[in-house]
Amino acid sequence: MPTEEELIARAAELLARGPLLPPPTERKRLREAAGLTQQDVATALQTKRETVNGWETGRTTPRPPRLAAYQHLLNGWAERYPATDDADVRRPKGDDAPDASAPRDE
Repeated sequence: MPTEEELIARAAELLARGPLLPPPTERKRLREAAGLTQQDVATALQTKRETVNGWETGRTTPRPPRLAAYQHLLNGWAERYPATDDADVRRPKGDDAPDASAPRDE
């Protein structure tokens, strides 16, 4: 029977690995931030658009060898398009900026 220390060491190994993929909503955000469609990703990873949709909705998870390639894409996009915190909510343009088409007092 394994000791408590051995089990804790194995658990620590799992924690160090972290999640294989970000949550499905983040996968979609990253792809959209890159300006790509699900079909673009599907073509690059030689799969179907419906498969990529399944990954982005959490219905399915990619399997090797596509898993490594998808992780590579997501990691690259995450570096280029970091998530903003919830306090930085986007407001419609014009809420705090002057309307360029409105007449100005001179």
